[in-house]
Amino acid sequence: MLDMKLVRENPDIVKQNIKNKFQDDKLPLVDEVIELDKKSRAVKQEADNLRAERNTLSKQIGALMGQGKKEEAEEVKKKVNEKSDYLAKLEENEKELQAKVTEIMMVIPNIIDADVPIGKDDSENVEVEKYGEPVVPDFEIPYHTEIMEKLNGIDLDSARRVAGNGFYYLMGDIARLHSAVISYARDFMIDRGFTYCVPPFMIRSDVVTGVMSFAEMDAMMYKIEGEDLYLIGTSEHSMIGKFIDTMIPESELPKTLTSYSPCFRKEKGAHGIEERGVYRIHQFEKQEMIVVCRPDESRMWFEKLWQNTVDLFRSLDIPVRTLECCSGDLADLKVKSIDVEAWSPRQKKYFEVGSCSNLGDAQARRLRIRYKGTDGKNFAHTLNNTVVAPPRMLIAFLENNLNEDGSVNIPEALRPYMGGKDVIR
Repeated sequence: MLDMKLVRENPDIVKQNIKNKFQDDKLPLVDEVIELDKKSRAVKQEADNLRAERNTLSKQIGALMGQGKKEEAEEVKKKVNEKSDYLAKLEENEKELQAKVTEIMMVIPNIIDADVPIGKDDSENVEVEKYGEPVVPDFEIPYHTEIMEKLNGIDLDSARRVAGNGFYYLMGDIARLHSAVISYARDFMIDRGFTYCVPPFMIRSDVVTGVMSFAEMDAMMYKIEGEDLYLIGTSEHSMIGKFIDTMIPESELPKTLTSYSPCFRKEKGAHGIEERGVYRIHQFEKQEMIVVCRPDESRMWFEKLWQNTVDLFRSLDIPVRTLECCSGDLADLKVKSIDVEAWSPRQKKYFEVGSCSNLGDAQARRLRIRYKGTDGKNFAHTLNNTVVAPPRMLIAFLENNLNEDGSVNIPEALRPYMGGKDVIR
């Protein structure tokens, strides 16, 4: 959520940002919220003046009573009561106007970084750099579920009968590999100085609206019927929510945390053939990293976070590349985002396995996350990034480590988590 002062004083900047995100239908909201804010501030000023008048009259009552002028005091009391009734109406009006201002401000997108490429959708994202040499073996690589099935590692049919499409049973060494990747990612981030955390897997609605836009919320979140609780789509949601309504001493920043959680997503819409199996699913597990820091440090942390994901995949000999997300592909709260994509030898192209985002102070404003420094109280900046999400990461892992006989090599870094195994047969 933007600072209302920024919108009020720089409406052209806000409107140009909306145009850069190809959301022209939101342009009228800028003038509308400025007018509502003007009315809200005028009502607030009138209410403040009325309170001052009422306080002055209240003091007069005491003085008159002390002088024995009871009738005059009663007349002043009537005036106080009249002003109190009118003040109550003003306060209700102010509350309604401010609610409308907040509602609109929650929809106006965050100001993107100046160096974000302008584009309508993810087809216009820009490749930044490649890491590792992509290899296409001489033999044909099967679809990832076929690889898993040959290793007795997945049961999709049973999952459909139990929960429907978009779910799975992982079995045997594939299930063990899944857990090994999570454990390795956890220790990888701990070694980089992050504090490990297992958060709540359900959050309240005020946290949901604090960490994401309404559009994202509708597309992603599962609500618990009859309760003010939602299943998390990623642990970022509850991890950032951890700091709601807090004033953090500047000396305690940055907060660098890595969290494990299951994730639950609706994943609405039709999906292509390459998104079958365990690529796009309703339930998965993930290791995440989040940072809460001072504004002047957020760009530096952004670079560190996506680099962590690149380094983890390279430690497992998986080629990756980074993509700068264009303006139209950025969610409304994001300032800047980089996707990490892994190489698929079967498809002979890269596919997304993680996303790193800098949200500036958008989440902090919504959740009232401040820090207290020498220059006063300020909103913190929040960032998040995927360390690894094994179901999707497993696709890249299996394809890049598959042998012609159907066995799968285990990189040295993962062997301690696989009981010393160097191959799955």
